[in-house]
Amino acid sequence: MKEQDDIFHVQKVLAGNTAAFAFLVEKHSDMAFTIANKIVRNREDAEEIAQDSFIKAYQSLRYFKGDSKFSTWLYRIVYNAAISHTRRKKQDFTQLDERVMSDTTEDEIFENLDSLDTELQSKLVNEAINSLPADESAIVTLFYLKENSIDDISQITGLSVSNVKVKLFRIRKKLHDQLQMKFETVA
Repeated sequence: MKEQDDIFHVQKVLAGNTAAFAFLVEKHSDMAFTIANKIVRNREDAEEIAQDSFIKAYQSLRYFKGDSKFSTWLYRIVYNAAISHTRRKKQDFTQLDERVMSDTTEDEIFENLDSLDTELQSKLVNEAINSLPADESAIVTLFYLKENSIDDISQITGLSVSNVKVKLFRIRKKLHDQLQMKFETVA
C-alpha cells in the first residue's frame, strides 16, 4: 500500500497537480537526509543535497518509469548527489587499517556488547559506523538501520547485487574489528 501511495501521488503530479509532490517530500525527506548525511557527514550540506535531490526528482519525474519503487529511484538521486558533492569537496575519509581478526569471535564481541548498558552499546556501534568511509556507512545504514533489501541498495548505489553483498561482508568485518577494539578500551 505504501508504494501505491507513492505511485498515486506521482501520477497526480504528472497530471498537473504539483501540490501532490508535497506528500512525497514529507514521506521521504527523513531518509533522503539520512542517506546524504551518512555520505557527506555535514548536516547543512546533507540538508542542501536532500533539497536539491527533491528538486531534481520533481523536474525529472516524467522520466520515472516505475521499473523500481519511487523511493529507490529517489534515494539513488540522493546517493549520487551526495557522492558527487563529496568528490567535488575532495574530502579525505580515513580508511580503517585492515586488521587480522584475533582469536575473539563475533559471538564473543556481541556477548561483550550485551554486557554493556544500552546507551553505551549504541554509542560504540554508532562510533564504529561513523568511522567507516562514507559509501560504506551509507550502505550499512541502508541495510541494517533502514532495512532496505540488497536489490534496493544495488539500485540506489548503482552497484551490482553481488558487489553489495561483498561490501556488506567486508563492512561487517570492519565493524567487528572496530567493536572489538572499542570493547577492549571500555572493558
